[in-house]
Amino acid sequence: MPSVDPSSALVLFSGGQDSTTCLAWALSRYERVETIGFGYGQRHAVEMEVRDPVRRGLAGLSPDWARRLGPDHVVPLDVLGRVSVSALTADQPMGTRADGLPSTFVPGRNLVFLTFAAIVAFQRGIKRVVTGVCETDFSGYPDCRDDTVKALQVALNLGMEARLVLETPLMWIDKAETWQLAHDLGGGPLVDLVVADTHTCYVGDRSHRHDWGAGCGACDACRLRAAGWAKWKGLPTP
Repeated sequence: MPSVDPSSALVLFSGGQDSTTCLAWALSRYERVETIGFGYGQRHAVEMEVRDPVRRGLAGLSPDWARRLGPDHVVPLDVLGRVSVSALTADQPMGTRADGLPSTFVPGRNLVFLTFAAIVAFQRGIKRVVTGVCETDFSGYPDCRDDTVKALQVALNLGMEARLVLETPLMWIDKAETWQLAHDLGGGPLVDLVVADTHTCYVGDRSHRHDWGAGCGACDACRLRAAGWAKWKGLPTP
């Protein structure tokens, strides 16, 4: 087993706004940064297609980031989409379920993602696993909560006799502050990259362009992104 590099990170990277900001955050802090993505039968599978251009775009923003950015790992998890059916993995209407959770909630998704990411990090001697989950400004997913992440960190470290750290840089900030964080990390060029190249829309729409990026403009992901952009820019909330 490789020795653990204390200045290393593995970023859960979907190609969306939040994970791109997290990747820039990790690149600004750690000497060795790798990425991991998951194909799980998501309706917005186009997010997997934008990952490589976004990675290359980030590397082009800073020589240090280019030097620190390491390999990308893609894990096929189609079985998750088959056993955890939701509006993100099947042709179902978006909205609110009878139990109050969003219909886009994929039960177990972040638990599975973080577990597989921890396995890869453990095998590669990486100390930190970075994820863009957020409890402040989110769609209501219970597996994005701080308590969930902390509990899983304990379980993973006990189960693998490890000392991994699950990092959540966006946990306590809203979408407007996420836009500000991107600006703080990479200035206008990083914000422009997030707008032009990342993908967050749940229905996979890249045909409609807005000031805040591509998307349908109506799904929860688009509404959160648009509202955060408006708040950050001091514009009326859409």
